[in-house]
Amino acid sequence: MALKTCIIIAGTTAVGKTSVAIALAQHFKTAIVSADSRQCYRELDIGVAKPTEAQLAQVKHYFINSHSITDDVNAGMFEHYALQAVTDIFREHDIAIMVGGTGLYIRAFCEGMDQMPEISGRIRDEINTNYSTGGLAWLQQEIREKDPDWYAFGEIQNPQRIMRALEVMLSSGKSIRSFQQQANKATRDFNIIKIGLSLPRAQLYGHINNRVDEMIAAGLEKEVASLLPFRNLNALQTVGYKELFACMDGTHNRALAIEHIKRNTRHYAKRQLTWFKRDEKFHWISPVDFNQLIKYLHNLV
Repeated sequence: MALKTCIIIAGTTAVGKTSVAIALAQHFKTAIVSADSRQCYRELDIGVAKPTEAQLAQVKHYFINSHSITDDVNAGMFEHYALQAVTDIFREHDIAIMVGGTGLYIRAFCEGMDQMPEISGRIRDEINTNYSTGGLAWLQQEIREKDPDWYAFGEIQNPQRIMRALEVMLSSGKSIRSFQQQANKATRDFNIIKIGLSLPRAQLYGHINNRVDEMIAAGLEKEVASLLPFRNLNALQTVGYKELFACMDGTHNRALAIEHIKRNTRHYAKRQLTWFKRDEKFHWISPVDFNQLIKYLHNLV
């Protein structure tokens, strides 16, 4: 019996993953598993570039609107969720589509992760409280002292990632890197095909800047204002929300906040690309070359 296949569509933010994944799912008459660490939250819409209601109606999606911002969502949890999702899809289809830009989630799905330690609620509350007063500088200093190994390689401009690393170190006494880099990779009973979407940098950055303008026009500021009471949750330590929270505090004016969203999104895209380029199993293609992509895939499935 031939193995089932999961086709992974990855790449940076604003590169065009959603439309390509939906077109692929329609071509293969199958469903999609999102691998985006923010689109799973019901309370977040505009700022996470969630698929539209029309797009969600076209193809069944898993891990979209599946959780609340108060839930503890992480790569280990995603691994179990996504494996169950593709199992469900494979009951009726030979092919499943996964799409997203969260590299750690995709790696967890493909290779597995060591079981993450239980996080103390007291430790999480202390980190959130200290972050609310000391900001990113406090987080960076803490992680540099408590987990220099992670500090040397981690996303030190990303508050959510730093807080997660601190939680694990203070709860377990071990670096989160020790859980993410297990020696024995998991094996899956299905094939995995990795597709990376890429665009010339100037074109991608143009897409990013335009998307931010479209988000503002669509009401991102109103969405962020509605989330002010939850601003210290891990789920909201992300580009597009933290800059507008600062604006609402009076730290930045509106124009500067929007410019910071664009700049920080460009930086995030650069980190995403660096992550995915390290994986030599990705086949890279332009999102506009859909016919070429179909031809490539039909030679493999």
